[in-house]
Amino acid sequence: MTARPELAVSAAIFRQDTVLLIRRAQPPAQGLWTLPGGRVELGETLVEAVQREVLEETGLTIRVGRLAGYREIILPQAVEGRGRHFVILPFSAEWLAGEVRLNAELSDFNWSTIEAAGGFQTTDGLVDILRQAWALRTP
Repeated sequence: MTARPELAVSAAIFRQDTVLLIRRAQPPAQGLWTLPGGRVELGETLVEAVQREVLEETGLTIRVGRLAGYREIILPQAVEGRGRHFVILPFSAEWLAGEVRLNAELSDFNWSTIEAAGGFQTTDGLVDILRQAWALRTP
C-alpha cells in the first residue's frame, strides 16, 4: 500500500458569539485546543464527514457552512497506525441542537470567543481559521 496524505475535515461551530474549542486527548495534537473533526471516509462527501465527525466527537448537530481555508500537517513519523501527512479542511458551522458530550478522543471543551481563543494552547493557525470561519457565517 502506498502512503498518501490523509484528508480530514473540522468545524468551527458557532453558537451565538462563541465557538466550540475541544482539547485532544490523543496524538496527534494531544493536549492542544482545536476544532472537532476527523478523517473523511471513502464515499462520503465533505459535508457528511464533518457532520458525522462532530456528532461522534461531541454529540452536536450542526449546519455546515462554507470552507474556511485549509491546514496541512506533516509529522516526523506516523502516529498510532495513522499516517504522518494530513490535509485538514475546516468549515464554518452553526450549532443546531444538543449539548456537548465528548468521546474518548477529547478531554475537554470550551465555548469561547475568538479573542479568548488566543489565550489557549492551540494547534497552529487556529485563531486565523476561526476568524475566517466567522467571516463566512450566514446571518
